[in-house]
Amino acid sequence: MSKATLKGTNRKRLKKSGFRARMKTKQGQRILNSRRNKRRKKLLLRLSFNI
Repeated sequence: MSKATLKGTNRKRLKKSGFRARMKTKQGQRILNSRRNKRRKKLLLRLSFNI
């Protein structure tokens, strides 16, 4: 049996789409604000383990 060829890394995921990454740019802030306006329970992705 062969190994999986694509494994995601949580560090990269957070760098790209974490809270701090969203807050850095105007567009990211717009995303957060629109999710707040829609009363989303989760603003962003959640990781259930430490990085």
